[in-house]
Amino acid sequence: MKGRSQGRVAVVNQRTVSQLSRYLVLAACLASSAVMAECKNIAANAGLTALASNSWGIDHRNTRYQPASTVTAENAANLELKWVYGLSNETPRSFPLVTEDTIFIGDSNHGLVALERETGCERWVYEHDGPISSAIIPGNIRRSDAEDQPILIFTDRYTGVYAIDANTGDLVWHITVDDHLVPQLSGSPLVTEDTVFVPVSSMEVGLPINPFYGCCTTSGGMAAFDINTGEKKWYLPTIKEEPKVTGSHFGFVDEWGPSGAPVWGAPAYDSKRDILYFGTGQNYSLPTTETSDAIFAVDATSGDVQWVRQFTQNDAFNAACTLTLNHPNCPNPTGPDVDFGAPPLIASTASGRDILIAGQKSGDVHAMNPDTGEVLWSKKLGRGGIIGGVHFGLAVNESIGTVFVPINDRTAMNYPSPGTPTPGLYALDIESGEQRWSFSRESRCDDEECMYGLSSAITATNDIVITASMDGYLEVMGAGDGKLLWSNDTWKSYDSTNGVEVSGGSIDSHGPMVVDDLVMVSSGYRWITNQRGGNAFLVFQLVTPDE
Repeated sequence: MKGRSQGRVAVVNQRTVSQLSRYLVLAACLASSAVMAECKNIAANAGLTALASNSWGIDHRNTRYQPASTVTAENAANLELKWVYGLSNETPRSFPLVTEDTIFIGDSNHGLVALERETGCERWVYEHDGPISSAIIPGNIRRSDAEDQPILIFTDRYTGVYAIDANTGDLVWHITVDDHLVPQLSGSPLVTEDTVFVPVSSMEVGLPINPFYGCCTTSGGMAAFDINTGEKKWYLPTIKEEPKVTGSHFGFVDEWGPSGAPVWGAPAYDSKRDILYFGTGQNYSLPTTETSDAIFAVDATSGDVQWVRQFTQNDAFNAACTLTLNHPNCPNPTGPDVDFGAPPLIASTASGRDILIAGQKSGDVHAMNPDTGEVLWSKKLGRGGIIGGVHFGLAVNESIGTVFVPINDRTAMNYPSPGTPTPGLYALDIESGEQRWSFSRESRCDDEECMYGLSSAITATNDIVITASMDGYLEVMGAGDGKLLWSNDTWKSYDSTNGVEVSGGSIDSHGPMVVDDLVMVSSGYRWITNQRGGNAFLVFQLVTPDE
């Protein structure tokens, strides 16, 4: 292995992993007689011509609308399970990248896996022990003396950003975000032609559970790196003020602030304006700031803030508050923790106007003028809470002028969520915010903490919307009327292409992907109380019904 250091950024080159990985793949296939015939002689090289997405949001605007799909309201009932890949972790948090013949997916504690699209067999594995928490993002490194090198980018929740050679599975570079004391990379990066934008949150949301921890000194941020060299272009903290000691407890534990305003989700990029849009979370400690629970508009080239629009003031919360509101590290007064966890999206209306739309954990959806941040309309759809309201992401179908809003509205960790829950899928008019329809159903669970709810992001295509629920169902609704067209219960055991014991569970985080005649989702998410873990990466395909 060769390595070199460039200032604060570590850039590592490796060329030995792929050959070993291919031998391990073959050994794993031979160990399971059920898949041995399918997984013999799988080519290592992946096709990289037809990329079905370029970001977490399918496109840079985060519309979560997939134009490359043949699944419609007319044929969705013909979806059948094609194959299942067994993941290594019961809380999968990666969103796949699909090409003409390969599906790339992050498998925490195993690595980045290239799966043959037809069979689900491994082409290669970049072995990685940490939690892969992002979508798999394509990019290209320019080579002066050769063709551009295609790479795949993902984040480890704690150790940084990784670029992998898309052809071989070799490590190209590794970037760490060291402008921050205890960074946490929850949101997916966004890659333009020459820049990797990395949303940054902080582990300090959870560290205050320890009453002897001096909370809190860090803020969220957005970082920009050169895709070719890994060198940092700029870093923008979401709180400019330096933290100061604001008090103490136990006579010797200092209390600090301001802090927080993490960036949990992927940014949206407007190429016409060269503007990056992203949302922030709550403050972790007092005093609160004007940049928490807010939407930022930032010049993508310089990192200069163009405007900030705050939607909830005085929201101070950290994980200590889920133990007891009297915890010495729980801010008093305590906020509702209704940040922007879901990435914002940019859409065009029927009248030709651009509009910026963001869903909040309060259960509200807001539409803004992307040039000024002026609020055009807001619509409250749920009671909200610490895991939603809107938790992971919206989708939009511009051709019918509709934004689709998943509402979770479940309680978590005994933290109070006043009001009546209204989980389900809601369709709103992009121009006015007027509700067009809604879909909900009874939960399979017996108590509120294991309720039906749509926490994961959703995906739209053609005349349908695809959702995935906390109680384990993958479902397709008509985009025009919300009619349920197809439903699949993922809470079961499966045979897998890699011989791993597999079962489904709660579906959360990045949600479903659709490409051509395929629909895919990771089923399983054991993160908080009463969520059901699972390790199933499920791929469904349209089949032709018998004549």
